[in-house]
Amino acid sequence: MARVFLFVLDSVGIGGAPDAAAYGDAGADTIGHIAEACTAGAADRDGLREGPLTLPHLTRLGLVEAARLATGSAPAGMPAPAGIIGLHGAASEVSRGKDTPSGHWEIAGTPVMFDWGYFPQGEEAFSADLIERICREAGLPGILGNSHASGTEIIVRHGAEHIRTGRPICYTSQDSVFQIAAHEESFGLDRLYAVCAVVRRILDAETIGRVIARPFTGATPETFVRTGNRRDYCVPPPEPTLLDRLTAAGRTVHAIGKIADIFAHQGIGTATKANGNAAVFDACLSALDTAEDGDLVFANFVDFDMLYGHRRDVAGYAAALEAFDRRLPEFLGRLAAGDLLIVTADHGCDPTWRGTDHTRERVPVLAFGPGLAPRSLGIAPTFADIGETAAAHLGIAAGRHGRSLFG
Repeated sequence: MARVFLFVLDSVGIGGAPDAAAYGDAGADTIGHIAEACTAGAADRDGLREGPLTLPHLTRLGLVEAARLATGSAPAGMPAPAGIIGLHGAASEVSRGKDTPSGHWEIAGTPVMFDWGYFPQGEEAFSADLIERICREAGLPGILGNSHASGTEIIVRHGAEHIRTGRPICYTSQDSVFQIAAHEESFGLDRLYAVCAVVRRILDAETIGRVIARPFTGATPETFVRTGNRRDYCVPPPEPTLLDRLTAAGRTVHAIGKIADIFAHQGIGTATKANGNAAVFDACLSALDTAEDGDLVFANFVDFDMLYGHRRDVAGYAAALEAFDRRLPEFLGRLAAGDLLIVTADHGCDPTWRGTDHTRERVPVLAFGPGLAPRSLGIAPTFADIGETAAAHLGIAAGRHGRSLFG
């Protein structure tokens, strides 16, 4: 049996990107800075975690050595284990931008070599003409927000007025996104999705990567909370990805978490929505029983990025890493002969960094399968090598942009 399980730990970068300075991110290092904060006691939180960053199972897969490759030094307080069991390395991104689609598409063998569209900084992010067209075609009385903003803060600021007026909250960030927050009950979840579909169509010509539905519930600013019914409306990849190639070869791609949305549902065989890292992990365990020979199980663990990286919550990020690590043996112990697990990331989101956006970083590439001898994979020049490693393991032809890291 030959199956591949591809886990993307959303935003778990390891620093050292050779072009980080071009993005204002020279020195950003998600894992390194979290480990440093933990060692200094700056990530202790009563009832949550304390002490050095403790990731024994990821470390045995080679995380510390991958970080050493990426930056030249090991994360503080994380000594390498006596015996590494995984093939381990780092990968640099060649895609333009540090957006979620860029990283995932490149992992799947299709780098983004065009420039994304972005909304300008300033008092108003969206032009009057764009707002007028959205309101006319989506049947809206107007919008609130119209700014670069944190998703949680803007809901607190405008949520009550949104409920009273029926105007959705529209905002963006330094990523190529148009985000729409609306109350699940007073506005309606289906209506929110319909508005996002209209905005997606309008913005196709602007090369905006994603329109994101951000539903929330609650009655007051103190009780507003975003729900797990988020939906991403992405532009499709510019050429066939590993997912399309596998589908064309008669294989099944099992997408877990937001993977199906990121790929605009192209090349997807089954899609499992899962709210949070624990639910995604449970779905991956279930996939061990359902995925067949030649299949790819592709999962995104979103909490690292959405709940902790963007909110610059170092202690929460560290605790989420440790929670994932504690569960990893559940998965490793059930891999069958011929199975391959690859653990990687799509970009960084250093919670110690300025601002609240992604950071340009190298990512870890940790691979494990029964019978595979551990060794260093070095530094891959493109994330596309990750996808081509999966393609080679599954026995399909290589794509145009990468090569298998296994040689």
